[in-house]
Order: sequence, then structure tokens, then C-alpha cells
Amino acid sequence: MSVIWYFDFISPFAWLQWPKIKALAQTQQVTLHPILFASVLDHVGQKGPAEIPAKREFSYRFVLWRAREAGQPLRFPPQHPFNPLASLRLSIAAGNTIEAVDAIFSWIWAQGQVADTAESLQSVAAPLGIADPVAALADPLVKQQLRENTEAAIAAGVYGVPTLSIDGQLFWGGDAHDFAMAYLRDRGLFDDSEMKRITGLPIGVARKA
Repeated sequence: MSVIWYFDFISPFAWLQWPKIKALAQTQQVTLHPILFASVLDHVGQKGPAEIPAKREFSYRFVLWRAREAGQPLRFPPQHPFNPLASLRLSIAAGNTIEAVDAIFSWIWAQGQVADTAESLQSVAAPLGIADPVAALADPLVKQQLRENTEAAIAAGVYGVPTLSIDGQLFWGGDAHDFAMAYLRDRGLFDDSEMKRITGLPIGVARKA
């Protein structure tokens, strides 16, 4: 069984799902797969939530409300969107371990810190065994791994973050986590007649580009 979590540290929705992913990782082998969300958006020809002014305001309020309802700390960093390349590369350089991903997420979304340069991540990198984050994040192999991660996500059909993949079935968004867990328990979830019918439902009208 393959369980992959595609995420970008730029997404507060990924931070909201993260505790559930950590819990899942205690019972299942979960591959943590950092990707560049901007490249996914470019591929599918879509704007991110923070690029639509009214949606940006709603999304920020909704995320903060959800965090408070869940009792989960959340403090937005000084600017958002921010450039997530440094944090993504640090995760890869640190082996994409639970500890590394947790530390980076916490730095950005629990503490509300800047994370768009290697220097701003120095205090996160050091406990992860990376004494020189500038060199680690500039490593061509680290950069290549992030490109490959993102290309693999696009090839798998990922169109947003966070996305949990279970044997190739994609569950987009933290609010789909319970849906994903239902599928994990019952692989026949999509086999009834109505589930099959909507999969091939004809398109009645399409907007012109």
C-alpha cells in the first residue's frame, strides 16, 4: 500500500492537516512529499487562494477559525504568500522526517516566523543536524529532488495542497481527511453504482477560455 502526503509549507491548510498526518504515520508508512505548489498551479492553469483578494481574506479567517476550533496554534507569518523554496529544500535536506517537517511547520505556522531564506531558517536547521543551511539548500541534489517531487505530483494528478494519496486515489484538502480514512478502511468505497456513475458523468456545459 502506498500512502503519500503532498504538501507545501506555504499552505496553512497543510498545517491544519499535519497533526492528522502525524497520527496516521504512527500506524501506516506515510511518505512525506514536499512540492512547489506554484508549479502545480501553473500546470493546471489556476490561481492560488491567496491570489484572489476576496478569497484570500476569507481563507485566512477560515483557517484561523478552524485552528481555534481545533485548539491548534496558528499565527500567520509576517507576509503571505511567501517564497517557500527555502523551507521545502530544508525539509529535503533534512530527510523529510516527521521531526524535520514538524519543526519547519511549527516555525512558520505556530510561531509565525519568516521562512523564505536559508538564513531565516538557521535556528530550525541546526537542531536537525544542518549546521550550514545556506550550503545545504544550494545543493544541486536537493534542488533536483524538489523538482522531481513536484513533477511526480503533477504526473499523479495532484492539483492542490495538501493532498493525501492512497494507492493513487487522491484526497485533496485537510477537510477530506475523514473521507481518505474511510477509503483506507474500505477500498470498495468507490465501487457502488452511484460512485461509478458520477465518475463518468457527462459535462453539460463548459465555460469558454
